[in-house]
Amino acid sequence: MTTTEQNIDQKLFPILEQVSDPEIPVLSIMEMGVVRSAVIQNNIVKVQITPTYSGCPAMDVIGDDIKKALKENGYNSEVELILAPAWTTDWITPKGRKALEDYGIAAPLDTEADKAVLLNGKRMVKCTNCSSQNTRLVSQFGSTACKAQFQCDDCQEPFDYFKCLK
Repeated sequence: MTTTEQNIDQKLFPILEQVSDPEIPVLSIMEMGVVRSAVIQNNIVKVQITPTYSGCPAMDVIGDDIKKALKENGYNSEVELILAPAWTTDWITPKGRKALEDYGIAAPLDTEADKAVLLNGKRMVKCTNCSSQNTRLVSQFGSTACKAQFQCDDCQEPFDYFKCLK
């Protein structure tokens, strides 16, 4: 159990696990690690969330989706945006990393490998289609700012790589 999970009322886990990340709908906000705490105080659920990067446009939608899911389960809620500590890709759960790969987005590497891939052209990102590491960076920016666009030189398929953020 992570420190974050200790700050989440266990009754709320199944509800929050049903809230999807609007940019990557196969991931829940719990798998992405954006929920910092969720506690029931005076019959109100107080949820703290951290954006994957400051200015992330999905946070308003996530906040609304949290409130809706909790309301459907009989809870009134307040959602607070917490900027520190900053979100890191280390907070993506193992289940979330697998869901990313299955969806066609390569999960983030560690910091040093990420730099080697994005800045030095190292071939370390595994293709989400055929698992080859014979892949190359096409663009520093993919479908969102937190992703880069890659292409596999074996199967020729393009795919996103989720950049390592620390």
